[in-house]
Amino acid sequence: MSYQFPCHSRVQNMGQKTREALQMVPGTQVTTVERRAGHDGTWGVKREYFEHSMKIGRPVFRQMAEPGPDYVSSDCPIAARHILQGIAEDAGKAVKAHPLTLLRKAYGI
Repeated sequence: MSYQFPCHSRVQNMGQKTREALQMVPGTQVTTVERRAGHDGTWGVKREYFEHSMKIGRPVFRQMAEPGPDYVSSDCPIAARHILQGIAEDAGKAVKAHPLTLLRKAYGI
């Protein structure tokens, strides 16, 4: 799975607790990307800024798609959606899922 550590989590300075929790799931390999996804809230979904937001996100899209993940995740649902949109062609069948959803699936809850 590919996990994007969102910028708002960095500012809160709590560490990468989500990544640490996901890595505790047996048989799970987590690729972590620590860059902005380029959406910047609602800015990236506005018609006049969309192409620019996709350009800003390209480095993240490449890093997230590289391992061929089954899942794309972020604590920021808007970033995860933006990333999945940016890697759609490169990521094959990757599915967007919130980290808590992934933990629930991993443990059959």
